[in-house]
Amino acid sequence: MHIHSARSTRAMAVAPHHLASQTALAVMRSGGNAIEAMIAAAATIAAVYPHMNGIGGDGFWLIVPPGGAPIAIDACGPAARAATIGAYQQRGLAAIPVRGPLAANTVAGTIGGWQCALELAGEMGGRLPLARLLEDAIGYARDGVAVTQSQHDATASQLAQLRDQDGFCEQFLVDGAVPRAGARFVQPRLAATLAMLAADGLDSFYRGPLAARIAADLAAVGAPVDGADLAAYRAARVTPLQLSHSAGTLFNMTAPTQGVVSLAILGLLDRVGLAAVAADSADHVHLVVEATKRAFSLRDTFLTDPRHMAIDAQDLLTDARLDALAAGIGRDRAAPWGEGKGPGDTVWMGVIDQDGLAVSFIQSIYHEFGSGVVLPQTGINWQNRGASFSLDAQHLLALAPGKKPFHTLNPAGARLKDGRVMVYGSMGGDGQPQTQAAVFTRHVVFGQPLQAALSAPRWLLGRTWGQQSDTLKLEQRFPQAVLDDLAARGHDVEVLLPFDETMGHAGAIVRHADGILEGASDPRSDGAVAAW
Repeated sequence: MHIHSARSTRAMAVAPHHLASQTALAVMRSGGNAIEAMIAAAATIAAVYPHMNGIGGDGFWLIVPPGGAPIAIDACGPAARAATIGAYQQRGLAAIPVRGPLAANTVAGTIGGWQCALELAGEMGGRLPLARLLEDAIGYARDGVAVTQSQHDATASQLAQLRDQDGFCEQFLVDGAVPRAGARFVQPRLAATLAMLAADGLDSFYRGPLAARIAADLAAVGAPVDGADLAAYRAARVTPLQLSHSAGTLFNMTAPTQGVVSLAILGLLDRVGLAAVAADSADHVHLVVEATKRAFSLRDTFLTDPRHMAIDAQDLLTDARLDALAAGIGRDRAAPWGEGKGPGDTVWMGVIDQDGLAVSFIQSIYHEFGSGVVLPQTGINWQNRGASFSLDAQHLLALAPGKKPFHTLNPAGARLKDGRVMVYGSMGGDGQPQTQAAVFTRHVVFGQPLQAALSAPRWLLGRTWGQQSDTLKLEQRFPQAVLDDLAARGHDVEVLLPFDETMGHAGAIVRHADGILEGASDPRSDGAVAAW
């Protein structure tokens, strides 16, 4: 188990796969800034951790410069023009399928996010060519990488559900079988697609010969997204949400993500006297879980595409609203709460460069392997994020052409009053804001070293794969007295493995006031900190 934080004096990167961390560091050693390093890491992680993310998905960026206002990039693709409630109902469907071409009903936005980030990197002094940034990813896709245990397990567990989806077996099986951990895994079609992006520019994903190839692929598999949907898409710079906290100013992504949930949890905990309890005690876990329930109520009442919201997401974080929610948190009894949104598979990565430019980034195809559909010419595994839409026209998340789907993704950052800058995040659907709260409170509120804050046992309120129960799941390493205390307060406690991937893959980097960098990667992942 990792127990000591990594430290360095110049630059640092963390990712849930060590090769992505190394790619980011190599870019910074070559003179690139943190944004360029993250573009390169995003490409590499798409090639080396393909069950968790890919270029057929969405992405969100939080960029915290050493001075001035933070910037966010929304790279969420909208629903296709043909993705109407009527089109699904005419097929006799009461819900959008979770897998298959009908789940591939939104534009993949992450490459647009890379393009938007590349432009911003140039404004901040970046000068490396795109071909250099994509070089590692192209090589890993072409020549192969060693299959991780995580990829093996995901392929084995999802094969029955995905084996009949277009292109899945050709892309993700080796010699017709689930690849063993340590086997070489190659993706020649993805390598060719990345090489086209390097040669023709990232915009070619949406407009040009590559876009025409992608559109033909989507039509061939029967997905609703077409060439006009691709051509209409561009990622956007947006203003991140912020929260005034006793420790500093916290930032996160705005709607359609649940960034407001992550900030609300920390705002509520700031109001209920969390600092007065013992770290990792039953009181600590209980208060975070109860704050999570209140924050989820905000999510489930208000959060969707911001153009369809009745209130601005920032207005959900007013002092008056948080004070009222905090007043309802009981210390001795678990409140009922309904149900969660379920799991999600994602990658979070962080980079801080030698100038103090910090990036918090998240990229996802939603469920493991997304829709399961792999496009025949381009080798792109398309996301199933649009499966989160409802076919009930009155629902908050009702499907509509051009509407952005709700996202659990939310990259986090903070500027603390003592001069520290922090970027942090996690994969894991309902678990993302809960893990963020665990890491932030352990490190910032209770003063734990960063790696200890990530490695310590975690909890998750909500569902995981194949389950309908919304239990409070805790890793086995919690003392029995803590488990018993939580159960006595009315929590439906379920004990998981000592280090359970259900808890997600977290990561964090802190730049201290003296310029020293401290980083941590999750022992539940295949990740590492790479530092200079």
